[in-house]
Amino acid sequence: MGNLVNKIVASKFWWVILLVILLAVNYLASSFHARFDLTKEKRYTLTKATKDLLRGLDSDVQIDVFLKGDFPAKFRKLTNSVSEFLGLLKESNSSKINYTFTSPLDEIPEANGRKYADTIESMGGFYINLKSQLKESESSSIVYPYALIKYKGKTELVTLFSVPAISSPTNDLPEKVINSAEALLEYQFAKTLDKMTEEKAPAIIYATGNGQPTDYRVYDIEQTLTQDYRFGPVDISKNQIPGEADVLLIVKPTVQFTEELKLKVDQFVMRGGKVVWFIDNLIAEQDSLRFTTETIAFDRDLNITDQLFRYGVRINPDLVMSLDCDYMPFAVGGTQENPQFEFLKWNYYPLFGSPNNNPVTKNMGLVMGRFVNSIDTIATPGITKTVLLSSSPNSRIISTPALISLNENKNAPQDAKFTRNNIPVAMLLEGKFTSLFRNKISKSQLDSLAGYGIPFMEMNKEPGKMIVVGDGDILLNEVSPKEGPLRMGTNFYTMGSQYEYQFANKEFLLNCIEYLVNKPGIIETRNKDIVLRLLDSQKVKAQKSTWQFMNIALPILLVLLVGWIYQQVRKRKYAA
Repeated sequence: MGNLVNKIVASKFWWVILLVILLAVNYLASSFHARFDLTKEKRYTLTKATKDLLRGLDSDVQIDVFLKGDFPAKFRKLTNSVSEFLGLLKESNSSKINYTFTSPLDEIPEANGRKYADTIESMGGFYINLKSQLKESESSSIVYPYALIKYKGKTELVTLFSVPAISSPTNDLPEKVINSAEALLEYQFAKTLDKMTEEKAPAIIYATGNGQPTDYRVYDIEQTLTQDYRFGPVDISKNQIPGEADVLLIVKPTVQFTEELKLKVDQFVMRGGKVVWFIDNLIAEQDSLRFTTETIAFDRDLNITDQLFRYGVRINPDLVMSLDCDYMPFAVGGTQENPQFEFLKWNYYPLFGSPNNNPVTKNMGLVMGRFVNSIDTIATPGITKTVLLSSSPNSRIISTPALISLNENKNAPQDAKFTRNNIPVAMLLEGKFTSLFRNKISKSQLDSLAGYGIPFMEMNKEPGKMIVVGDGDILLNEVSPKEGPLRMGTNFYTMGSQYEYQFANKEFLLNCIEYLVNKPGIIETRNKDIVLRLLDSQKVKAQKSTWQFMNIALPILLVLLVGWIYQQVRKRKYAA
């Protein structure tokens, strides 16, 4: 081997041989390469479900990312993460995946001056105003945190920054907020690609016929679900639940369920249908306080307690109150003609988070509730229960009937009463459900099912899923006289104030539906974690000068020292 090297070096064409070797090494490196993900959370590794999805693509995918611009440092971090992730997608199927970073203010080719931003907004996207100190005077930067995916003539919008927007400038967001958006990148792209490869979208039925809202309050539900699903209302009190339905959405019924209606819902569950219940067990409405300062909360008597009990849960006729809650304007002074208003916390508007790392609520913001009921679980064989939403550590439960008075806010709440923690208000049920009518169905009920050609089933053949929420108002949107229907999770009263906050109610609805209808492997990508490894700010401040010296001055001193030693060695060597 040594002789061969010597011959190559001695040859007058050694540089040609070296060039050939370098070209060969580069060719091999470009054709055969591997990546070793040494991160603990496997940050640079795609899940099996995503890899299978990419391998199944039979046409080119074009991804246009609208994160091109001069953003604050924290948002540039998200941009870099998106670029790295798209590189992973490209490596998994380089012949099918193509992506570019584009400014949303650029004009779309051959679109008569139409900009990408116009397309984003027409598809339901909205911009974020990032304030940054890039120059002497404060400047603002508009960013559309989205990507467009084009596949087989279809175009879909991907949300890259899905955490709730808050009132403070986005460049002041804590690191964990940006971190949550990075952790959701694979899920956002995978679920969108999966949806685009499906030939038929799942069907979501909005149940009516029992006093469910059908006015402006459900505008955002319709706008949200019609984008990705076949969505429509069905009066299930008069009609059978369509056989093609995948999910039945029951939102804030106010009229008692008949036994016939309960049988329809029950058999829909037994046939494998998924149900999402958003139930107000009490009559307690904010509108009741508009013209008076007091109202009584009492049982609505919907006649579904036994049905939910059979499936594994009970919605209690009580109210959850919390010190961690949203704000309301209260008259604190002035005159009747000219009252003085002040924003105070309203303990009947509790805020909820997730106590578990489940795929439905992981990396999701707070959800706002209104006059919410607690939920208890029942020991039901074969049914797994998972808490999706629960209260903060500073909560309490009050039994009903109960007097709700605006005068309660004249005095600060007594913290000593708010000692309950993690009160469940939303529950996921999974397993083989048993029919409420098992061993007690009547002949007339059997005849009723037979008339529709539906055989009675006592139990699920395959494991089913169901979500129960103790608040019907979580999905309802308010309306502004100027702006019309608002996004769900928006408090009309705090709009434009320092207390304005966009809660994650819409994200909660979408996550619930996606969990029920999506492939298990796709929804599991929501469980991906990106560990946030931050420096200790106190140590950084205390040792700032030391580390500056070590990183700037020490390398220079080391170079000078090595140079001085080298000169001394040369002097001694050649002194003789």
